[in-house]
Amino acid sequence: MVRSQLLGPVTFNAFETASVLAVTTVPSMDEGRRIVRALVERRIVACGNVVPGAVSIFRWQGAIEEADEVVVLLKTRADRVRDLTDALPALHPYDVPELIVVPITGGHGPYLDWLSAETG
Repeated sequence: MVRSQLLGPVTFNAFETASVLAVTTVPSMDEGRRIVRALVERRIVACGNVVPGAVSIFRWQGAIEEADEVVVLLKTRADRVRDLTDALPALHPYDVPELIVVPITGGHGPYLDWLSAETG
């Protein structure tokens, strides 16, 4: 196990890469597509899934809000998280975009190899 400044303890998978899954939400499919395309073009993420149908309930500026949203799942390497953290706010329509990063501790070897190569 290695300690990452960004992620804390990170377990490396068998392929000696530290891959992560990052999650954000956006207000529409079009926004999700635009953001994922920009991140893939910059090689910050290998790919992203834009998943419609989420309903978010949250407190914002003292009031409980409810909004239809789209979940965006982004796959990248741990060493690209800083780039993702820097790039996402400029691409995102929200004042405070969600960005949650979860380590991937294993998976299908050829997929993880592809993920690493696409974000290199």
